[in-house]
Formats: sequence, C-alpha cells, structure tokens
Amino acid sequence: MNGRTWKAWLVPGGLLLALVATLVNSSLFVQVAPSLSFYYVAVFAAGLLLAWRFNSSRVLFSLLVLLLAHRAVNFFSNGLALTGPVHTGPGRTAVALAALLIPLNFIVFAQMRERGLLIAGVAPRFALLFLESVVFAVMCRPENSPANPHHPAALAIPLWILLTFAAAIAVFVRRFVQTRKPIEPGFVWSLAAVFMWLQFAPFGKASDAYVATAALILAASLIETSYVLAYHDELTGIQGRRAFNESLLSLDQQYAIAIVDIDHFKKFNDTYGHDVGDQVLCMVAKRLTQVGGDGQAFRCGGEEFAIVFRGTSAQEAFDHLDALRQIVEKSTFQVRGSERRAEKVAEKSSDLPNDLRAGESDRRKSAKKKSAASSSKQRNLFPQPASPSPDPLSDRLSVTVSIGVAEPSTRYRQPEQVIQAADQALYRAKNKGRNRVELASTAPLRLAASKRAKALRL
Repeated sequence: MNGRTWKAWLVPGGLLLALVATLVNSSLFVQVAPSLSFYYVAVFAAGLLLAWRFNSSRVLFSLLVLLLAHRAVNFFSNGLALTGPVHTGPGRTAVALAALLIPLNFIVFAQMRERGLLIAGVAPRFALLFLESVVFAVMCRPENSPANPHHPAALAIPLWILLTFAAAIAVFVRRFVQTRKPIEPGFVWSLAAVFMWLQFAPFGKASDAYVATAALILAASLIETSYVLAYHDELTGIQGRRAFNESLLSLDQQYAIAIVDIDHFKKFNDTYGHDVGDQVLCMVAKRLTQVGGDGQAFRCGGEEFAIVFRGTSAQEAFDHLDALRQIVEKSTFQVRGSERRAEKVAEKSSDLPNDLRAGESDRRKSAKKKSAASSSKQRNLFPQPASPSPDPLSDRLSVTVSIGVAEPSTRYRQPEQVIQAADQALYRAKNKGRNRVELASTAPLRLAASKRAKALRL
C-alpha cells in the first residue's frame, strides 16, 4: 500500500479507537467517566446532523442502528454495572443480537442504493429498523432468554456471530478497493469499536465510550470522504482541479508544469461509448501517477491532465514525461461490458477530419476558435496520422498522449503563464503528429538574459 492508502486506513478511525481503548484501560478513565454522558450525546447529535447535512442516509441509519442497539442492550441488561454479575438471560441475549444485527445492518446499508434522505430512500430503511426492533424485543423476553449460569466472562460473542463481523469487514475492504473512499475504513474501525464494546465492556460507562467512539469514527470518516471528493476526481481517483489550483500557490522558484491530453479521445467516445471512454481516462490517470521525478498528477477536466514537478527544470521533466508517454503508448486494456456503436456512427466519425475527431478540452475551445485560420495552415503542414484502432482478434484498445511542458522564465513568471506556455507546447505536439512531448520555447529568452547578465558584469 502507498502512503495515501495507509493514511486512509489509520486516520481517523484507527487513531481514535486506539486513544479510547488506551483511556478505558488506564487509571484516568475514572476521572473522565462523569464527562462521558456529554461526550455520548454530543457525538451522536453532531453525527446525525452531519449525516443529514451531507445527505448521507447510509451514515445516518448506521448511527441510528448503533444508538438503538446500545439503548436496547442497556435496557435488557437492567442497568448492570461493568463488573456486576449477570444472572438474567435477556442481557446476554441482547448482547448476542446486537453483535449479530449491527454488522448485518452495516452490510445492508452499504449495498442499498444511496438515494439521499428522500422518502423513497429512507422508507425501506425505517421499515427494516422497525422489523428488527420487534424481533429484538421478542427475542429478549425472559421466557425466550434462558438464564445465564456462567461467569460474566461467558458474555463473549459466540464464534458463529463473529463471522458476521468478518463478513462485514470483507465487504468494506472490497468496497474500498473499488472506490478508495475513506468512509469504508471508517465502517471497519466502527465495527472494531462495536466488537470491543460487546466483547469486553457490554455494560457500564466503558460501553458508552466505545459506542460513542464508533459513532465519532463514522462522522469523522464522512467528513474525510467529503474532503477527498472535493479535492480528488471521483472517476479516476487522482487529485482534481481544486487540488491543482491550490498546489500552484505553494510552488517555489524552480518547477515545471506539464499539460497532458489524450489523443483522439472524442473518437473513442463516439465509436465505443462513454463507458470505454471512462476506462481510457482511468487507465491514463493510473499511468500518470507513476511518472518519475516526483511529479504530481491532476485531472483538470475532460481528457486533460496536468503534472507538477517541484524543484525540477523543464528539461529534466522532459525525460520523465517521454518515458511516461512510451508507457502509455504500450499500455492496452480489455473493453469491459461495452460494444461498438453502429457502423454508421463509426463511418461517420471516420469521415471527419482527424483534428475534428480529436477531443479538445473545454478550457482551450475559445482559444482554438480565435486561432482557427493559423491552425488550418499548420494542419496542412503537419498531416495527422490515423487514430489508433483496436486489435480485431483480442478487442484490446490502446491510446497515446500528447504533452507540453514549461517552466518559469523571463517571459513566464506566474504559474498561470507557465500553464499557458505548456498549453502552447501541447498544441505544437498535436500539430506535429501527436504522441510526443514538446518543450515550451524559452531558449532564446534564456540566451538574451545570459547576454544581459554578462553585459552587466562587464
């Protein structure tokens, strides 16, 4: 796992649970115990409010499950203390049912389609909670709950119920691999807190601490997920335009910025559909994250990406970018669940000029219209190659990218100007045949600056 993955798994869930577990088992717990009621109420109130504000029915109903399960265990245990003996069966039954139902509810809510807090979305969840509450109450009646003649240590969760925790953890790990959202590790750590509650402290103040921490982990993971969605592109998983704009504010004097554009991306969408286009974007984004020179990749919009190199010149970045270009060119992927559109659509697309078939980003459309006449002349000078096509036997696709890179100079001092210079270099890469890397033209400026410096020394 990389650093970002480790962080998603350890922060905030792992850190919060470790702190609470240490506190519960320390001598300080007696001193903070009177404040646990406020902690408990504040966490659930804030968590429910955040879930409502972020329109997350999944987190909201998970918090309700935790709250109802904890209240039910306390009710059927008749308020027994942590170290008190358990002579009645309902308390033991309530612990077992809570250990069974909480992981199962987490799994169900994860699999149900997120429809916000609309009536159509929340009604099935409320119905499920009502049904489970009725079953819980019936199962915990004294006549249905045999007395427990064993020591309180016998309250340990049965092995077969532990399998539900393992199944839930497997579901959330799988979902994290698919989505890379911090909310999935949050559910894992919340389940860990629930396990510690039911296994080691089912009653008393310690149970309040563990349950409130389980709720706090979910609330914190919801905030972390919202942050990731704001600063990362949801489709490709790499950092998005907002993160790119903020990274520009912290650049030093020496840096290089590369603009990357997928060749003939529009034709991929027209010929194979948007699902395949999404696969192309994800594949290219994954390759961009592997660029050398400590470059940071960002998706700026559409098929356009940016790479920022800190403390690196454009010439040094050029070597890493050319290696990246070759890696993308050699990469192929299998089309999943998509078929080509009708032959008429493909033929219509193939009849268009290659420059019209090539996808251009929204950010450059206005500039392209203004320079239409000069671009037409350049296209006559640099004929475009045919767009890539799949292997008819394997039905595997490959793509290429064009890249322009620039660095600060006497003409381009601000990051926005460097981006424009890299964009112009990208245009040259497109006009010269695509699938190439072009440097911004700054050599004459450097020579002039060198002459001025030499004249000053004389």
